[in-house]
Amino acid sequence: MKERTKFLLIISTFLAAYYVPWGHPIIRQSGLEAFMMLQEYAREHVLTCLIPAFFIAGAIAVFVSQASVLKYFGAQASKILSYSVASVSGTILAVCSCTVLPLFAGIYTRGAGIGPATAFLYSGPAINVLAITLTAKILGWQLGLARAIGAVLFAVITGLLMALIFRKDDAARATGQIFLPDPEAKERTLLQDALYIGTMVLILVFAAFARPAPGSTGLWPALFAAKWTITIGLLVVLGLMLKFWFTRAECRNWVEATWGFMKQIFPLLAGGVLVAGFMLGRPGHPALIPEQWIQTLLGGNSISANLIASVAGALMYFATLTEVPILQGLLGAGMGKGPALALLLAGPALSLPNMLVIGSVMGVRKTAVFCLIIVVMSTIAGLLFGTLAG
Repeated sequence: MKERTKFLLIISTFLAAYYVPWGHPIIRQSGLEAFMMLQEYAREHVLTCLIPAFFIAGAIAVFVSQASVLKYFGAQASKILSYSVASVSGTILAVCSCTVLPLFAGIYTRGAGIGPATAFLYSGPAINVLAITLTAKILGWQLGLARAIGAVLFAVITGLLMALIFRKDDAARATGQIFLPDPEAKERTLLQDALYIGTMVLILVFAAFARPAPGSTGLWPALFAAKWTITIGLLVVLGLMLKFWFTRAECRNWVEATWGFMKQIFPLLAGGVLVAGFMLGRPGHPALIPEQWIQTLLGGNSISANLIASVAGALMYFATLTEVPILQGLLGAGMGKGPALALLLAGPALSLPNMLVIGSVMGVRKTAVFCLIIVVMSTIAGLLFGTLAG
């Protein structure tokens, strides 16, 4: 951390301690909500979502060669292949806007182009099959279909716009990269590496598998009932892979890379969750910004209502699937269908903690443009859907 940053942090802490009226009931409630939200996040998402994601990112950084990443996600890679893979990744990874961050950091730092990397960053939390299914069942098939189509299109368009806007930066990154052959031939095959990373992805999917809606029947409840049995079985398989396919030095490098991502991301993530909880609180628990203010501003299908929904969704943190019951309540309180879609398209993919971490990975300017693109497109999509839905 730079000395100037440390100085500003100390000054900000002092000013907050000195001037914020902590004795005021609303401020005290907001402070409680900030830590309650942090506790909720720690209990429900860190062990089952973030930790597996960090280990996957560490594995990508250590065992996936830079040349392989660039082949599929690099600035010079086939656009059809790279954007196709990136834009549908959310159908495999049922992750939230924060869990996807280590995975994004892993492929971006290995040399992925800004376009495919940001397409992956958006699609990871946005194109969640279970969330889209739940949306269609609870909020209506029209909203579920619009969310599915919009999320896929957004991933591709966002990536293409980011690649176009920052094409010079991508070219500079590609020019500065030096590719060296592996120091020694790997004993593992490509299939073994794929099975190793694929097993960790499945651990992430099943460990983070959300509880289906009450009364659900079919495949999802059955998978949820067996999630820990499957997860433990996958962990055993992963342990056998590590024992027979990897050396101790490779395992050590993997853990060190994972720890590096954790040190970079965890502090910003925790800080962002605290700020989001202080400002907006948890669903049903008021904080500094009253929920009724948001509900009042989101009625109808005006430009302002859709824009406010997009911005609010971009700032709020949504754990996987929590956006559906939140919107169910907001729609019942008079929220328009257009703003509902705008929030659905902006909310799961962005959050204040998410923005802070993205900024540390690819810089403030790129992060600002990425967020602006999503907010603008979500607003437009909400307007169109609200007009068509009547």
